Amino acid sequence: MDLETIRALIEFVGRSRVSELTVTEDGVTVRISNGLSPRSSVPTPARHQVAEPSVAAGGERRPESETRAGKIVVAPVFGVLHRSPNPGAPAFVKLGDVVEVGQSLCIVEAMKVFNTVSAHTAGPITRILVEDGQEVEAGQPLMEIG
Repeated sequence: MDLETIRALIEFVGRSRVSELTVTEDGVTVRISNGLSPRSSVPTPARHQVAEPSVAAGGERRPESETRAGKIVVAPVFGVLHRSPNPGAPAFVKLGDVVEVGQSLCIVEAMKVFNTVSAHTAGPITRILVEDGQEVEAGQPLMEIG
């Protein structure tokens, strides 16, 4: 499955009321979810989500203040986080940068598919919670826009 097809599927799910789409082609399966619960017809925008305290690497719980914030940007899928568009390039954003809605913040790579994570609200980057090259879980807080 080529990247353009995957991008078109992502855009389709984003615009429609479909909560999840799974497509298999030539032995490759792509699952796209927009955050809608199968039991709910109302999406929960990431900027209004209150993330539950999660377990950090090493098994220790993150402090509640670290995961509860009004404008947390979360990982769309499990994968490897890239803070820059390609190796050696400057990071998309750094601490203190003021971002606009839709601006690229980072990329999460999953099975050679690159998912661009964009700002859902405007404001300064107040916290960066993950390092470049770190594996992230779907729904894991990545950054905070304050």
